[in-house]
Amino acid sequence: MIEGRITRISGPIVYAEGLDGCGLYDVVDVGNSKLIGEIIRLQEGAAVIQVYEDTTGMTIGEKVVSRLRPLALCLGPGLIGKIYDGIQRPLENMYEETGAFLLSGQRSAPLDEQKKFHFVPSLEQNDEISSGVVLGTVQETESIIHKIMVPPLTRGKKLTKIFPEGDYTINDTIAETELGEKLQLSQYWPVRVPRPYVEKLSVSEPLMTGQRVIDVFFPLSKGGTAAIPGGFGTGKTMTQHAIAKWCDADVIVYIGCGERGNEMTDVLSEFPTLIDPRTGRSLMERTILIANTSNMPVAAREVSLYSGITLAEYYRDMGMAVAIMADSTSRWAEALRELSGRMEEMPAEEGFPAYLPTRLAEFYERAGRVTTLCSKEGSVSIIGAVSPPGGDFSEPVTQHTKRFTRCFWALDRELANARHYPAIGWIESYSEYAAEVEEWWNRLDPRWAEVRLQALDLLKREQRLLQIVRLIGPDALPATDRLILIVAEMIKNGFLQQSAFDDIDVYSVPEKQIMILSLIMQFYIGALDIIKKGVSLSKVSLLPVREEIIRIKTSVPNDNLEQIAVVAKHLAEQFDSLEQQYRKVDVR
Repeated sequence: MIEGRITRISGPIVYAEGLDGCGLYDVVDVGNSKLIGEIIRLQEGAAVIQVYEDTTGMTIGEKVVSRLRPLALCLGPGLIGKIYDGIQRPLENMYEETGAFLLSGQRSAPLDEQKKFHFVPSLEQNDEISSGVVLGTVQETESIIHKIMVPPLTRGKKLTKIFPEGDYTINDTIAETELGEKLQLSQYWPVRVPRPYVEKLSVSEPLMTGQRVIDVFFPLSKGGTAAIPGGFGTGKTMTQHAIAKWCDADVIVYIGCGERGNEMTDVLSEFPTLIDPRTGRSLMERTILIANTSNMPVAAREVSLYSGITLAEYYRDMGMAVAIMADSTSRWAEALRELSGRMEEMPAEEGFPAYLPTRLAEFYERAGRVTTLCSKEGSVSIIGAVSPPGGDFSEPVTQHTKRFTRCFWALDRELANARHYPAIGWIESYSEYAAEVEEWWNRLDPRWAEVRLQALDLLKREQRLLQIVRLIGPDALPATDRLILIVAEMIKNGFLQQSAFDDIDVYSVPEKQIMILSLIMQFYIGALDIIKKGVSLSKVSLLPVREEIIRIKTSVPNDNLEQIAVVAKHLAEQFDSLEQQYRKVDVR
């Protein structure tokens, strides 16, 4: 251990001397209260330290002790269902120990060191091993089988001892290598270093969310990255909550980074009561929460994203699909800006540090679908909320995030004000994963690509027509253009808008999504055909089947899709009836 002294204090940034021999990003105990800090700059024995706790009351001359190791997380059974702060302190445990407010320098073991887990070995003595090989399994929750893996930095290649099936704590030795290395149920990994894998694979399977506007129009693949930018009140957090509950990921890591305390309170109180639709049990049995509210130290906010992605990579290495909800990366960027200003660095655009794009890239690049060290396929998908001031998408965080993500779900203020949720605008939003997931959709329903492009084209044409309508009114438009306005409203009300309070509409299976949109496009094509034959648009718009189609989302359950075929039959019958009436009138 190396001991130094504080020479200067600037909020969460502390300057110290006498730390020769320390490494960049080493963890240090700062001051008499032993606050947790991290060395972020070194120069001839002088160190700049960011402190993850409140430095109020600290004085110059107090000692700084380096632990000569980087900030690392304890990874092992017991992570699922926990609520941590940005540096993996378990908030529930600390609340039980000292009450509602954290004490300076307060520590608590990140995992329960007394709890015993039932370990079932999958290897035997003298078996060959390598990094990432599965030693055995632990039933972590009813939903998660936790694989105990050989840590990536293990040098031994053979097991000289492996303990039998039984109950062990996370610190008990369960195996030994020929080099005398003791392997436990838990392991440590530095948060700023990506965990290794064999190969990065191309993305091909969508992350199904049950939200129609996302799954059909702007799909996200497993292993992909998405940004949700939007002003205050447009529904970023609500959209992430819906995705966290309904997406088909094995594990959810939710990072509340710099958000208001009441928002995190909602998350912490709601998630344990939510029922996982796949297992019928609590959603917390496959969720890890990281809570860093806006009143917590900014340095801990900065590191919380790295903690979240490290936890996600750990479960990815077991062969699981993991989804990260980062809410919000704008608050994280603001923490970078404050720390950079404290260190008197030259600011770039809008005061953000010049390395903002690099840090964003480092975070989003850790997503992906990979072949793990244990020859499994796992993925990490990142969904990052962005909170641009005033809803201005031209600000630096949004613009740089667009560079490193391939899916952009732009939240629209007008849609949110009209209570249209999810308020994802179809004009500014896009997804570059559509071509890569097309093969998956084609196996499910070959109509996906065609109806998706047709519907998006109609919505864009409607946008142009609305500009004309504002000038001269809808009556000046030809019937075919007014039909576009009608069908676009059907798409918005009957397909894109989705109610989280409706037991049927809250989640749509992929088959239902395509069937609804295909039926709307059938209505458009059929209506266009008979209008060209002379039938008035007013008669087409008054067909009862039009309302039937719009109500499918709330009237047809996911397990009774045969009812949609009945609506399709009504559509054909009513079009035939209208055309026959027109022919009779025409003959007369």
